[in-house]
Amino acid sequence: MPVKIDIIILSFAKNEQLRSLTEQTIQTAIDSEDPVKIEFNILVIESNNEAKPYAFANTQTIYPRSKFGYNKYMNIGINATRSDYICLCNNDLIFHPGWATAILEAMKADTELLSASPYCTNYHKNEGFDENGPPLEGYAGLLGGWCIFVKRSIFDIIGLLDEKLIFWYCDADYCKTLQKFKVKNCLIPAAKVTHLGSESLKTVDQAEYQKLTQVPRAYYSYKWVHHSYLKYLAQTTLLRLKAFTAKSYKTN
Repeated sequence: MPVKIDIIILSFAKNEQLRSLTEQTIQTAIDSEDPVKIEFNILVIESNNEAKPYAFANTQTIYPRSKFGYNKYMNIGINATRSDYICLCNNDLIFHPGWATAILEAMKADTELLSASPYCTNYHKNEGFDENGPPLEGYAGLLGGWCIFVKRSIFDIIGLLDEKLIFWYCDADYCKTLQKFKVKNCLIPAAKVTHLGSESLKTVDQAEYQKLTQVPRAYYSYKWVHHSYLKYLAQTTLLRLKAFTAKSYKTN
């Protein structure tokens, strides 16, 4: 029997370029492993409701009714799947042959390893990490939020992802949460997954950019750094005012 792995991909196919990006992520995942040994259950969570009822080939594609939130949509995917292994993914990835096998072997060799990050041939290579090295334990700097591979049992320890974080700082919050609960994470150099970059974010306007990036920054700071609710409230109010002003100016 093949090992079953749920792959959850967040997509924002608002144009043909972004749709093709998601399709490339799906296809490289399918081509990366022997289906006799590893069976991928690919779930695409599509943010562009105008594309409904379009379904990506070889996947289950769903269109949430709720507003976008990176962690919120990932939680929808986690709750909609059942395999013992889950991979949380952006839609701008290239999976290289044997990536999942390498992570499964590392987790089999170390039963305490519940979370793993594959090696990005862009980011990790540029940061000087040895692509031929052994698994490297750590959190921030090692873990890439664009592709996180976990055992489902991890959520029995850390709970589901914090839905107050809608885009930026989701990976930083995840790292802090793993450290809080003393859950082991490793970078697996033998597992190669290339992250092409935040292509979807480049297509949003300034108001949406502020919402996706700066508002999460304020919440993360409140949660993990200064813990001042009044400061957090003041920061988010100011950021939302700036975003509203920018949107109004553009409209007029």
